[in-house]
Amino acid sequence: MEAELLGPPEALKNKDVLEIGAGAAQCSRWLAAQGARPVALDISHRQLQHALRIGSAFPLVCADAGALPFADGSFDLACSAYGALPFVADPVVVLRELRRVLRPGGRFVFSVTHPIRWAFPDEPGPEGLSVSASYFDRTPYVEQDEEGRAVYVEHHRTVGDRVRDVVAAGFRLVDLVEPEWPAWNSSEWGGWSPLRGSLIPGTAIFVCERN
Repeated sequence: MEAELLGPPEALKNKDVLEIGAGAAQCSRWLAAQGARPVALDISHRQLQHALRIGSAFPLVCADAGALPFADGSFDLACSAYGALPFVADPVVVLRELRRVLRPGGRFVFSVTHPIRWAFPDEPGPEGLSVSASYFDRTPYVEQDEEGRAVYVEHHRTVGDRVRDVVAAGFRLVDLVEPEWPAWNSSEWGGWSPLRGSLIPGTAIFVCERN
């Protein structure tokens, strides 16, 4: 938001914006407050129910990001904050769908956990600063229930993989932003902390435009 990667807030007014992997639709809520016309899409009905309870004066759509239920050229902009792309085995399918529903010159901005984080333990303290796995190992992280069914799957892509995916889908990569840990943030949660954040990036943001 502060980085204005979708454009300055005043330029968002009356723009049609698609948020994929929206979860509780926090980004869409902010976009609506700027005068945009967001649509929040997520495959999880439960997440969208939460968005509905919080309150949303914009459409909530339960659908697969790899098969978007919208006509070609329906949106001016699209965004995703840690949603959808890390959880699909073939992100190019999702990216091509996003390109399809964007108008010419449309921008798609998405963030993921920085790929370098896969090489380090998910710990906020000093133990999270030593490499424990290969950055180049694309084996997905999988959680299973008691019957062995996958209940959570997250796929690892290197920075180079992400760039190639963006280009293969027909986008032009405009920028790759690696935000630094803000000095005011002293919080720790999960593997996120000021200690780690001051040394290695936590987030990678890809700014893409439709050719």
